[in-house]
Amino acid sequence: MAGWWPALSRAARRHPWPTNVLLYAALFSSGDALQQRLRGVQADWRHTRRVATVVVTFHANFNYVWLGLLERALPGRAPRIVLAKVLCDQVVGAPIAVSAFYVGMSILQGKDDIFLDLKQKFWNTYMCSHVPDLASGSPSKLVPVSYDIIQLLSPFLLLAD
Repeated sequence: MAGWWPALSRAARRHPWPTNVLLYAALFSSGDALQQRLRGVQADWRHTRRVATVVVTFHANFNYVWLGLLERALPGRAPRIVLAKVLCDQVVGAPIAVSAFYVGMSILQGKDDIFLDLKQKFWNTYMCSHVPDLASGSPSKLVPVSYDIIQLLSPFLLLAD
């Protein structure tokens, strides 16, 4: 069991994109399953599978590319740069990610109005899970660039179905 962390670190350095996508999907899906358990409802594995599908097909890839673009556009870890990255992420990236989640889930659920959940839940999700990142400045300085995707995952664990 002691060898899993070096193996993960090696994989992240050698193949960062697929490693981040798979790790993001595993953590996000686990968060969905945990959220169901904490609510005291019976596990809905179809829902968790839909969440995993949206995450693998869009979220993880979007976040990986988005963070790379932010890093290239705003290189460095000085407080001012970190604040600019967080602001850019929360103003541009977060609305895209939240919108894609709700629309993607609606499509996979076969809903007639794929934008209804987005209209009903967007602002609550955005204000509860992303705006606090702006206030905190996010711990970007503490997370290696190869693991930035994990840092982005935490607000999405709050997404409601």
